[in-house]
Formats: sequence, C-alpha cells, structure tokens
Amino acid sequence: MKSMTAFALSKHTFDWGSLTWELRAVNHRFLEIHLRLPESIKPLEMTIREQLKKQVSRGKVEATLRLSITQSDAEVSLNKALLQDLTQAIQSVQMALPEATQVNPIEVLKWPGLLQNLNAETNDTFNNDILTVLQTCLTEFNQTRSREGESLQKIILEKSQVMRELVTQAQGLLPEIQAHFAEQLKQRIIDLAEELDEVRYHQEIAIQAQKMDVTEELDRLNTHLNEVERLVQTTGVVGRRLDFLMQELNREANTLGSKSIDSRTAQISVELKVFIEQIREQIQNIE
Repeated sequence: MKSMTAFALSKHTFDWGSLTWELRAVNHRFLEIHLRLPESIKPLEMTIREQLKKQVSRGKVEATLRLSITQSDAEVSLNKALLQDLTQAIQSVQMALPEATQVNPIEVLKWPGLLQNLNAETNDTFNNDILTVLQTCLTEFNQTRSREGESLQKIILEKSQVMRELVTQAQGLLPEIQAHFAEQLKQRIIDLAEELDEVRYHQEIAIQAQKMDVTEELDRLNTHLNEVERLVQTTGVVGRRLDFLMQELNREANTLGSKSIDSRTAQISVELKVFIEQIREQIQNIE
C-alpha cells in the first residue's frame, strides 16, 4: 500500500553535463501528470509520461527536469524554420508599431527551441541518461510512498482494532438491553391493565425486539472491518475500495444509532462514526 503524497530528487553528472529530476505528488482522485521539461526534451514527453504511468496509478504528480550542459565542443544548430517564423512575427509587430525598438539578436536566440546542441541533446545516449535517472528518481519516489503507506497502515489498523472492540462491547450489551426492555414493557402493561395478557405480552416483545435488533448491523460492521484490515495489508491500488468501505461502515453505524434504545449503544454508535471519519481522512492519501 502506497501513499499518494511524496517527494524525490535525483541528480547525476555525465560527460556532457548534469541533469536533475524532481518528483512531487499530492492526493488526487485520478492520475494527473504535469511535466516541466526543457523545450529540447519535448520529443521525449510521451515516453516520460508512460514511464510515470507504469509506476503511479493515482495522485497529482509534478515532474521537473533541469539540465546543465557543459560540453565545450558541442556543435550548435540553429532551427531555421523557427527563426523564419519569429522574424515574420517581429516584422509584423514593427509594422503595426513603428515606434517599437529594434530586437536584440541575443534575446531572439533565447527563444525556446531556436538553438539545439547536436552533440548532446540530439543523441541517443543523452536521451537514455534522462530516462535512466528518471527511473532512479521513481524508485526513490516509490520507496517514500511505501514508507508513508506503512505509517498509514499502522494508523488504520490501530483505529480498526478500537472499532472492533466497540462492536464487541455492543454485542455484549444486547442481551442485557433486551431483558431490561422486556421487564420495562411488562411493568408498563401491568400498570395500565388489570391483569397481564401473556400472549399479547410476548407478541409485543417479539415485535419490539425485531425493531431494535442490531445483530445484523454489528455483524456487518465486523465483516467490513475484516475487509479493511485485509486491504491495508495487500499491495496495489486500494484507496478507492477503502473509501467505499468507510461509507458502508458509516451506514451501519448510523443504523445502530437509530435503532438504539439504550444510551450505551447510542454512545458506541457516535464513537464508531468518529473513528470512521478519522480513518477516512487518512485514506484520502492512499493510492
């Protein structure tokens, strides 16, 4: 089980210079990838996205690549097609605005993609270096997510155990609550009637016992808790399934509260809902 929140940074130096990959992620309902790449690396964008998708299933991921090319004998190529487009655009502006100043050629050369380094940015070794360091960064990234996932797992299991104890406590109270209710009903009938109609009394007991019976709700609470504990100890994407289980647990806790005729089970219902909400908050960070 992994968290959707993580950070990783990998920097490596090569003959042609150095590169740095930075990965950040926060929780999100789906997978959303934002890439910040130098213009010359745009052809690798789809490959980079695919590499990220293989490692991350959910979350808002921001991947940033920074390059520092220091190769002194690098051959520089000018993108003539792009330069021609820029020149036409500049001329159009100058015709529309005669007062516009002349453009500094050095500033034009800074335009993204106008200059390319043929000895580095256009060869396969350079591209392989970028993808290899990305994989290294992803490994560290996933290790961080796994460590946080372990912490979340521990929190969820601890709260799940407390909830299970509350359910057991409620189950133990049921016979006492039912017996107390039957005695109260019997006394009320005696107070209102001259004599006790045993048949009618037992009919009323059966009807009321059915209305206030929460055995099924308590059994389902235990079943859902079993599934929660199983899921948090498995690998893979479990966040959405856990979130669904929290909805089901909350439904059963609400029913327990609405059927309660004793303050103790009503209080247990409230405590269960508090723990369910606490777990739900933690689950929002789980992939």
